[in-house]
Amino acid sequence: MNANAPLVVKVGGSTLGEHDTSLRDCAALHAQGRPVVVVHGGGAAVTDWQQRLGATAEWVDGLRTTTAESLQVVVAVLAGLINKRLVEQLIGLGAPAVGLSGVDGNALRSPTSERLGLVGETPCCDPSLIQTLLRDRRLPVLAPVGLSTDDPPLTLNINADAAAGAIAEALRADLLLYLTDVEAVLDEHGAPLAQLDAETEDRLRNCGTIQGGMLPKLTAGRRAQRAGARVRIIDGRQDGAVRRALHDAEASPGTVLI
Repeated sequence: MNANAPLVVKVGGSTLGEHDTSLRDCAALHAQGRPVVVVHGGGAAVTDWQQRLGATAEWVDGLRTTTAESLQVVVAVLAGLINKRLVEQLIGLGAPAVGLSGVDGNALRSPTSERLGLVGETPCCDPSLIQTLLRDRRLPVLAPVGLSTDDPPLTLNINADAAAGAIAEALRADLLLYLTDVEAVLDEHGAPLAQLDAETEDRLRNCGTIQGGMLPKLTAGRRAQRAGARVRIIDGRQDGAVRRALHDAEASPGTVLI
């Protein structure tokens, strides 16, 4: 474990850190000198606002389709409401958080998806701005909105799991944590898996056991793993989940990719 290498924490699930200790853990680790980057989702809030505005949400393989109209809701909710709420909470915990999105500093770029609309399925990260913030002892909080590779570029909705994987890869992160509201990756019998190798993952994908929102976590997690990061999928609702995953891997619940 490299104490100077960044820790990338993807905050997701239904709580977004509001009713657990994940943000408190991140603030405490930052205070101890650990470089921490928080990447957040917010699909439930986006869906809620779409419904308020009379729009519908459609999904393909756990990924939200996005039209030009719905993109306005995505950007407003993710880069606005949710991002600033998380920054507010972290500052309240004493961490010098800075909110940004993948548009800022050209941090996230992706080809536009042919099947999902204004979505970037395969983002790449330019970590320059994030690295500048980390050198300045800030705690970046990044919303998963980025730019297309078109000229001129278009704003795209980027799955937060894919964004976290790309950021962990570009930063050469020591650890990528996916915080969820489930216990772990489950096998075909519903039992949690402490470890998940690629062969077992393929089998569980093919039989339909792994589906929905777990798919982009595993796809992006494998990408970060190939770049040298340790990757864990854990229940972020557990007290001290982030700190335990970092300091006591054997005692940490959830699933580690191997």
